[in-house]
Amino acid sequence: MFEIDKNTNLLEREEFKYPLQNVKRPNLFRSLFNYDEIPKVAFNHRIVPISMPKDIWITDTTFRDGQQAREPYTVEQIVHLFSLLHKLSGPKGIIRQSEFFVYSKKDREALYKCMELGYEFPEVTSWIRANKDDFSLVKSIGIKETGILVSSSDYHIFYKMHSNRKQAIQHYLNIIRECIETGIRPRCHFEDVTRADFYGFVVPFAMQLMNLMEEYKIPIKIRLCDTMGYAITYPGSVLPRCVQGLVYGLYHYAGVPHELLEWHGHNDFYKSVTNATYAWLYGASSVNCSLLGLGERTGNTPLEAMVIEYAQMRGSLDGMDTTVITDIADYYKNEIDFDIPPMMPFVGERFNMTSAGIHADGLMKNEEVYNIFNTEKILKRPCRVSIGSSSGLAGVTHWVNQRISLPQGKAFSKQHELIQRIKDWVDAQYAEGRVTIIGDDEMEQILQKHLQELNIEYEVK
Repeated sequence: MFEIDKNTNLLEREEFKYPLQNVKRPNLFRSLFNYDEIPKVAFNHRIVPISMPKDIWITDTTFRDGQQAREPYTVEQIVHLFSLLHKLSGPKGIIRQSEFFVYSKKDREALYKCMELGYEFPEVTSWIRANKDDFSLVKSIGIKETGILVSSSDYHIFYKMHSNRKQAIQHYLNIIRECIETGIRPRCHFEDVTRADFYGFVVPFAMQLMNLMEEYKIPIKIRLCDTMGYAITYPGSVLPRCVQGLVYGLYHYAGVPHELLEWHGHNDFYKSVTNATYAWLYGASSVNCSLLGLGERTGNTPLEAMVIEYAQMRGSLDGMDTTVITDIADYYKNEIDFDIPPMMPFVGERFNMTSAGIHADGLMKNEEVYNIFNTEKILKRPCRVSIGSSSGLAGVTHWVNQRISLPQGKAFSKQHELIQRIKDWVDAQYAEGRVTIIGDDEMEQILQKHLQELNIEYEVK
């Protein structure tokens, strides 16, 4: 039998409406996930079309998942970071939501203070245990949406919940009904979806959620949680690891609208950013991230990375203030006392720094040669050089000219005596056996010494 599909407006086979498969034994996909081996990547050569939604956005989990792998933030830190998220988000609210815990007094105090700021974006949402008391608590606070854990893989259903698929779905639906009847929009977190039986559980459950949404006329969001970071984006790869298959499949087979699909990824296999971008490309309007990628184990998708991905995909920042990314990094470093890995893109101390003399020479002639974009304009981070054994005259010259306020067109040349003296000192360091780079503080002392000896009156930045 054929009928018109609401998403494609084409006649399609009714067999695509997959029934729940209530198996007696868990499907653990052992051909892919042999616990004693590295997970395998398999292919079936099935390709789905790109289906980028008209509107895409970012949601934040810094104060929920982002606190599960570090010491909790103070109330003041949460409020300050939330304000920076608002500023980064811009007038269009590209960072649309931020989720909070509500269990402790400190959690609720931080949440209240953030709500009192009166920002439209990010909207404050919650993540709670799935019971009526917690729904009532969220309702009393004034939160309109909450996350609910609905584990989707047989690993969780059989081994953690000691249940079966049919019982799990019935349990989830009862909880979601309670949530809706309390007056809260549910956001269903499909935990461990990249090890779940897509056609035997995920699609049938999502279809039931869409029926529930039609019954109550309240949107039900589905968050696809790549809990273990197994997701991949290789064309023609098999489910349940294939991002594009998961996202497109829920839209196409279960009828979940783009705006109700959200991706939540982890970085266990270094793929979180690419996976999130593919989720956008294939039909999820929303990707869930945390600042600096902080979160469980290897962390979540870095929010600042997806801001840059958004600009690359859309050709515009749509009002987002990317200079705030540097403000956020500085706050983590100076106020939270968090050590950001120096090579981390966009926020690390050395992300746009070179120590190679030949690169420094290229930067001096035109910084576009060796800088990814205008990092000074976009991130308030001018490209820099560090001084090491291979920096050469070009590296020293670039470093000095960045440190001194000079009139237009009056930069020091490689032949200037100041540059020559500092270069000789650097060479002597490594001739004596030094192997480490020379830090900025040490270079500042040498620069000041030779500025005084040569009676050069310039203001050091």
